[in-house]
Amino acid sequence: MRTPRVIVIGAGVGGLASAISLASRGAEVTLLDGAERPGGKLRELSGGVDAGPTVFTMRFVFDQLFAAAGTTLERHLTLRPLDLLARHAWNHNETLDLFADVDRSADAIGGFAGAAEAAGYRAFRARAAHVHRVLDAAFMQAQKPTALSLTAGAGLADMWRIAPFSTLWRSLGGYFRDPRLRQLFGRYATYSGSSPFQAPATLMLIADVEHQGVWTIDGGMARLAEAMTRLAVERGTAVRANARVAEILTRDGRASGVRLADGERIDADAVICAADVAALSTGLLGPDVTRAVPRPRIARRSLSAVTWTVSTTTGGFPLSRHNVFFSGDYAAEFDAIFRRRALPAEPTVYVCAQDRGDGDTTAAMDGPERLLILINAPANGDHHSFTAAEFEQCETATFGVLSRCGLTLDRGGATVTTPSEFARMFPATGGALYGQAVHGPMAAFRRPGARSAIPGLYLAGGSVHPGPGLPMAALSGRLAADAMFQDLTSA
Repeated sequence: MRTPRVIVIGAGVGGLASAISLASRGAEVTLLDGAERPGGKLRELSGGVDAGPTVFTMRFVFDQLFAAAGTTLERHLTLRPLDLLARHAWNHNETLDLFADVDRSADAIGGFAGAAEAAGYRAFRARAAHVHRVLDAAFMQAQKPTALSLTAGAGLADMWRIAPFSTLWRSLGGYFRDPRLRQLFGRYATYSGSSPFQAPATLMLIADVEHQGVWTIDGGMARLAEAMTRLAVERGTAVRANARVAEILTRDGRASGVRLADGERIDADAVICAADVAALSTGLLGPDVTRAVPRPRIARRSLSAVTWTVSTTTGGFPLSRHNVFFSGDYAAEFDAIFRRRALPAEPTVYVCAQDRGDGDTTAAMDGPERLLILINAPANGDHHSFTAAEFEQCETATFGVLSRCGLTLDRGGATVTTPSEFARMFPATGGALYGQAVHGPMAAFRRPGARSAIPGLYLAGGSVHPGPGLPMAALSGRLAADAMFQDLTSA
């Protein structure tokens, strides 16, 4: 077989993983991205503030990716494991820490909510580990699984035990009576951009993923994109920034290359699209590929966000690296976002204190520190812009939650990103950051797999199987490369 020429569209983690996998196996790869630098949602704003994903888990996915390329992750990045996974707060002096060590977490929960809740936590952790074991190979690392293939691979008894038809919120009620703990562990649904009241109970596996390790990256999360880009280039990938693809071309019904916005045409034997799949079905990547995937329903869009990135002094609350400040009414929060498509009256607020490592939990640091402050929002940025009154109410509510929990900070000079800005950065999404929401037992099977309906056109990124998040996007890139090589070899 001659050397295949492959174009990868989108230099997020999914596209970078595809390029590394393809180039390491001898393909001639051109990686195109319309932005100034690779990274996709791994954004870094002025001052070195992370403005995208902040949690690094499932390290083995990246270890395997780098090993298959003939190197190691340690040669490119310095990773540090966290002992304290996250600090959670409901009010001033009402906080709970979760740790990588299960026993420490159980002791903390016992002190916070009583012995019965600590026992419930241990049972929940055991269940989460079981769900993770069942779904790891049979679903997450498989090419486009179906309900039937998953049942065959995992076994009917195991499938029944993971309760795929129950919601996460309902299942948590079997382990925790304290509503604050249901809030805490229900938040795992938001990792896939979903509501805990509609997402399946299987998302509890994230609890096991986190307890297998959460790391920080020296220099910030953007260093991951830089390391992956360097490795792709070292393996022969031609990386082109500011190269916006206007159209995916076909010949005889098969993907045959792309046309850039400036008119340049690039031929290829295959194309991997690592942009959100909504860009295909809505025609943003040309008329030839609109049937590549079913058109996503706007009503099924995942969460968007409003973020503030700022370098400022803080006080009053002992921040850890990852912090969550909960709203007083979780059900109302998600009802506002998913049913009324509005900002919640009182949001749950996530704060990443980027300059804090393990043990840096004093109420105040010497000098300013870099913060990413985030709340969930509806993905309606393509047809709704916040009025000044709406945004003022949102900002007052957000920083009111922080103040209620004791955190003081000066948000002057913050860079704000709303669903409208996310919609411009990621066209056809409305600002949805996780593809389609995982609502209902069959939602995960609705995500497209690596193979599209157009021969020679493959898919990667957080909007396709196995889903959103850095490790999932990297897995999707590897699956797309595997599918392409399988098809070219069989052809």
